[in-house]
Amino acid sequence: MSQVIFVYGSLKQGYALHSLLHRQLFLGNAVTAPKYRLFDLGSYPGLVACPEGLAIHGEVYQVDANALHRLDEAEGVADALYARREIQLQSDFVHRSVHAWFWLGDVSGKPDCGARWP
Repeated sequence: MSQVIFVYGSLKQGYALHSLLHRQLFLGNAVTAPKYRLFDLGSYPGLVACPEGLAIHGEVYQVDANALHRLDEAEGVADALYARREIQLQSDFVHRSVHAWFWLGDVSGKPDCGARWP
């Protein structure tokens, strides 16, 4: 089973956790619908849904089940740090089911990253 994912932080090309996407299919760069915000959580960002959101920039990959499991572990899904949920993208990906990892913690007092991280 493969799944299409949107990454916006440390999983992007050139960042610390990108190696977890080794041998996965890069589908292209993408931008979300303007319904989300990124917050600086220190060494990584947190994505949250927000009615007054921005169009967040990131990358889209098709990943296999093994990679998806590794990514869930890295994102702390079992520890309830992040949850993988469907996200709405614009342009070429508007009609595809795409998932991203959403931050589940409090963002009060955290710096807003704007539309890109870092």
